[in-house]
Amino acid sequence: MMPLSRSFLLTDLYEFTMAAGYLEEGLGERPAVFDLFFRVNPFEGGYAVFAGLAPALEALEHLRFDPGELAYLDGLGLFRPRFLDFLRAFRFRGRVTAPPEGTLVFANEPLVTVEGTLVEAQLVETMLLTILNFQTLVATKAARICHAAAGAEVMEFGLRRAQGPDGGVSAARAACIGGCSGTSNVLAGRVHGLPVKGTHAHSWVQAFPDELSAFRAYAEVFPDSTTLLVDTYDTLGSGVPNAILVAGELRRRNHELRGIRIDSGDLAYLSRQARRMLDEAGFGGVKIVASNELDEHVIESVRHEGGRVDVYGVGTRLVTCAGGGGGALGGVYKLVEIDGRPTLKVTGDAAKTTLPGRKRVLRALGPGGAFLQDVVCLLEERPGGGDTVYDPVNPLQHALLPQDARLVDLRGVVMEEGRRLGERESLAAMTGRCREGLARLPEGCARLINPHRYKVSISGGLDGSRNRLIGTDTRRGG
Repeated sequence: MMPLSRSFLLTDLYEFTMAAGYLEEGLGERPAVFDLFFRVNPFEGGYAVFAGLAPALEALEHLRFDPGELAYLDGLGLFRPRFLDFLRAFRFRGRVTAPPEGTLVFANEPLVTVEGTLVEAQLVETMLLTILNFQTLVATKAARICHAAAGAEVMEFGLRRAQGPDGGVSAARAACIGGCSGTSNVLAGRVHGLPVKGTHAHSWVQAFPDELSAFRAYAEVFPDSTTLLVDTYDTLGSGVPNAILVAGELRRRNHELRGIRIDSGDLAYLSRQARRMLDEAGFGGVKIVASNELDEHVIESVRHEGGRVDVYGVGTRLVTCAGGGGGALGGVYKLVEIDGRPTLKVTGDAAKTTLPGRKRVLRALGPGGAFLQDVVCLLEERPGGGDTVYDPVNPLQHALLPQDARLVDLRGVVMEEGRRLGERESLAAMTGRCREGLARLPEGCARLINPHRYKVSISGGLDGSRNRLIGTDTRRGG
């Protein structure tokens, strides 16, 4: 069976019904442009981390209908033979424009733009959204957690609580883009080349006559990679003292205990006391690993209370993206041009009015490369310092771009005629881009609570085009 992400049945039924209807109405070959974007930053935060592009492009390159899938669609009794013949020969031949993975992105700016025939660009909507929405959400959550850890290592430990097997593997990849140093997920390690790390469970300790015997046995089998779980019975009364005994025995055999893990209790207090005990015994290099329902807020609290944690193992709340404003990224996919004519969606909710036409996304940089704001403009526009830019949601609000701002394109063409362009990036490069972006954000934008709002504006030309089309589309609606 092919990977799920390569099955063209990984879509909503209405993509097929619309595509079939386009063909019947003679609209299928009309050139069209779609934008993928989100309207609200996730987690009530100040940014998102773009992720999932490489898997999305791979899926686009390999999309095929096999005989079994066509037989299934035929059996639904909805589609005519002509449409099934079309699907049998279908290949995605479009163009895709996107930022590199690990780029910090914001609400109300196009992330991915898909250009092609109306039918092919429509058919890939759901597949792109399910890949990019989830991985961008997880990468953002990971970046928030790593920011809270303030330099301590963060490991992704969430497979057993993930939203299914594919969710677990995808989450591990995205978490590492957001800053995690590795994963407990062995399959993700193989598929994505991620470092895999782990300790042992409480059941290991319970399987032996006593805690010290369990620790000694584990250290005997893994003398150079031993991290001992010290909270099965009494963290400070037996767990840490027994770990210190085993650390001494390892050292006498020319090995070193790598770490201890605390999985329950007051992590700030227990890690402080454990650090003191280890240091006094001469084991200052032994790392303290903390786990147990961690997220960015818990980690920030542990740090502020003086916790001495070197590594955080984060599982459930990372891979399920739990927390305020989490759960899902509200990415949408909207038609912005057809037959070379810009188009937009107009509703009673001004925040849902889309931005028409082909566009560029520019990032205004200040001295030293600091991020100032983003500007969305028409493809042919070349805005610069001193130009007036407008709020995309409230066009009555406008401002001037700083005179000394340097504007750079945030996106580039990553697929042409259905084939990926350029060299494949390493996850380490994506992680570095994310880390660098966070360092360049304006002060306050990375705050976990009530962050500063990063400005995303639209150019004068785009604002004018939208206003003209609003009047036209209102009349078209009757």
